[in-house]
Amino acid sequence: MAPPILSLVLPSKTGRVLSIQSHTVQGYVGNKSAVFPLQLLGYDVDPINSVQFSNHTGYPTFKGQVLNGEQLWELIEGLEGNNLLYYTHLLTGYIGSVSFLNTVLEVISKLRSVNPELTYVCDPVMGDEGKLYVPQELISVYREKVVPVASMLTPNQFEAELLTEFRIQSEEDGREACRLLHSAGPSKVVITSINIDGNLLLIGSNQKEKGQEPKQFKIAIPKIPAYFTGTGDLMTALLLGWSNKYPDNLEKAAELAVSSLQALLHRTINDYKSAGHDPQSTSLEIRLIQSQDDIRSPQVKIKAEIYD
Repeated sequence: MAPPILSLVLPSKTGRVLSIQSHTVQGYVGNKSAVFPLQLLGYDVDPINSVQFSNHTGYPTFKGQVLNGEQLWELIEGLEGNNLLYYTHLLTGYIGSVSFLNTVLEVISKLRSVNPELTYVCDPVMGDEGKLYVPQELISVYREKVVPVASMLTPNQFEAELLTEFRIQSEEDGREACRLLHSAGPSKVVITSINIDGNLLLIGSNQKEKGQEPKQFKIAIPKIPAYFTGTGDLMTALLLGWSNKYPDNLEKAAELAVSSLQALLHRTINDYKSAGHDPQSTSLEIRLIQSQDDIRSPQVKIKAEIYD
């Protein structure tokens, strides 16, 4: 007789997360950036690697394999065959093709047939600062099929504009974009970075009941003059982790997530400087392992401001 699966029989107080994201052998992006922080926060995390690359694609070269939709479904069938498909959360990040995204939609349906209360946290990675990273046809799939089934959405400014077909040029526009996304599906929306007149803002919005006016807030984020990889994946994982611990207090969850991320970025910059490298000369790999105390027990130095 097979032994019981303890993460099912004796589940953690936090949850069991299926994370479908990219994987790199070296460095911290995708699942490499998301799984460890969630484990530190007490979650059982099962990763499915949508790609396995030697390193992230910002290096001069990279090698590796890409998982297709059929192979993803095969893994789900393997889990199902052993009654292992009970998850409290699904987390998705960068997805490079329509066929894979359509299979992810089937995975959501399958997971919700096992646990109707499944929370789906979606980082709709499509691009940044006006530049698209994914094929154009993914936008409509995200907009029409993915957003309606998401519980929480964490786009950046450009992605929020693509999903709402609404230009964000002010704080009020950011708040309106959140409302538009609520009306399409998710009860929690965090636009993780909005650039307004050279200032960087996070705008969060929690709609507790459909049709209700959401509770909205902003966090002014200090700008750090460097470019990092894996920060979006980490931020979404932290938002999942903390928002589940504080389900009715999205602003507190966002404060904790931002505080962890800021501490990690400062450590990363300082470590590169210690190694004699100019942090502004290249993209930087984040110091995830060295920042585990800041992930587990962040010191909140940046506070959210609630909108009236």
